[in-house]
Amino acid sequence: MNNIIKSVMLVFFLSMPAMQAVYAQEDKVVDDYMPSLITKTPLEGRLLAIKIVRKTIGAIQQDAQIKQAVREKYQDDPQLLIYSAELVALEFKTIAIANNYWR
Repeated sequence: MNNIIKSVMLVFFLSMPAMQAVYAQEDKVVDDYMPSLITKTPLEGRLLAIKIVRKTIGAIQQDAQIKQAVREKYQDDPQLLIYSAELVALEFKTIAIANNYWR
């Protein structure tokens, strides 16, 4: 649980500059890749959760070369991959709640 909190805090602090960039770019058109958290199936919800995490990381780190360098580091580090999976699980939990657990 402690690692999850650390992961969330890390994403929060890393996203601060991205949020400032979003506000600075108010005039630019933003692709709404998440018009709703409502999905037809749990699989669609999971795919949305993955997309949310990927878009979040992309908003935080916009330099393609740096993203590639980081990818090379985490692809061989099981612990970093687990942290990524935990972030997807957190997003999926939110989506599941929004969908009343698809009941």
